[in-house]
Amino acid sequence: MADCRGSDNCNNKFELLLKPKTVTASGSAQPDPGGQHLWPRPLARKWTLMLLLGTSILYGARMAMAICAASMASTFHWSKTETGVVLGGFYWGYCLTQVVGGHASDKVGGERILFFSTASWAVVTAATPLLGHVETHSVAAMMIGRLLMGLLQGVFYPSVVSLCSQRVVEAERSFLMSVAGSGCYLGTLLMGGAGSLVLEWYGWETVFYATGLLSGLWALVVWQYFLKGKLLSSNTSCWSVSKLRWLRLLKKSPMWALVFAHMCHGSTSYTLISWLPTFFKDHFPNATGWVYNVIPWLVAIPCSVIGGYLSEVLINKGYGTTSVRKIMQFLAMGMSSLFILILCRPLSFPSTMLSTSAAIGLGTFSSSGVLVNVQDLAPSYAGALFGFMNMCGAFMGVLLVSLSGYLIEMTSYATVFTVIIFINLTGLGLFLLLGDSKRIDQRDYHRLDVI
Repeated sequence: MADCRGSDNCNNKFELLLKPKTVTASGSAQPDPGGQHLWPRPLARKWTLMLLLGTSILYGARMAMAICAASMASTFHWSKTETGVVLGGFYWGYCLTQVVGGHASDKVGGERILFFSTASWAVVTAATPLLGHVETHSVAAMMIGRLLMGLLQGVFYPSVVSLCSQRVVEAERSFLMSVAGSGCYLGTLLMGGAGSLVLEWYGWETVFYATGLLSGLWALVVWQYFLKGKLLSSNTSCWSVSKLRWLRLLKKSPMWALVFAHMCHGSTSYTLISWLPTFFKDHFPNATGWVYNVIPWLVAIPCSVIGGYLSEVLINKGYGTTSVRKIMQFLAMGMSSLFILILCRPLSFPSTMLSTSAAIGLGTFSSSGVLVNVQDLAPSYAGALFGFMNMCGAFMGVLLVSLSGYLIEMTSYATVFTVIIFINLTGLGLFLLLGDSKRIDQRDYHRLDVI
């Protein structure tokens, strides 16, 4: 890993090739202090693969409870309300550590926070069957376990964003974020398929044991081969960071546009994920469940990678970073809304599947839009700021998912889809109007970074 531990490391020829240079008003080029943290490209590629595996395991561990909930409810005689309490415990914990995790990653390094959080939730996951067998208090014990799981997993994505902003050159950030983001769809698919088989053959306890073991193995590989067994660094920050605290950056209009767009996109994505299975079951009761539960996510995986690759190609061809971010977000929120609009009218099952898959697939382009734009605006505080915007998106998502249930009961799914379209277009409009990619975490944030 290319740490800035001394002059020898900082003068390495390969690092100098990757190091961004700042063009000042006089036209002279000076090294950007932030470039001292950049990974060599081979190491960046290895981390890209590890983050893909990490997000896959993350979502696998998160979905384990959803897969096993029915069996556990039967075993412990939980009511629907008690089952809901257990399932909901994760999301409350998940909201609470977004900012803390991002801020810690900005200070000590995202790779270390990723290791600590994954190693911790590996233990919690493997211990879940023990919590369930706490007599007379299984619901309370399991809810505490899920709350702790959410607290530990809440730091993961902010840490990835912080890591990417500090270690990867600007032109390649979209690809890393898109590949890492596709892991959530891969993990969901694997847990839905392999997890269901393990549940059927060996019981729900084995699902948690296996998922905890995989999480622990991932953390072990990161510690042994990437951190080299060093959990602490004697020099954790080579950044030249402004004295302004990250909360002050929220006063900038590009940051508010970014946060609002992410809130809108995140909440609508939560709603689609939560209600689409029920939508298909209600409208096509004779359809095979695995078809509509699997195909949209199979489409999402390559779409996420394609979005990152397309963004990287456009930037390398000379397109402005701001323009590329807005193009990607237009595809994620604008074009996907077009296919959601189609769902408002009666359709055949194949047409509904096509529209749904297109909407979800295009929605993944946000990984090359607002999700990476926070790294453009404030790489020094990217983890904390992403944690803040992800926390806002999660809270808004919980509210919109609940409201959607009421709207479906009182009116129809078409009303929910209309609300989703309105929220998407509102967030997109503000981002297109005020969005930017110029750095705002320095006093002179009109500087231009040239790779």
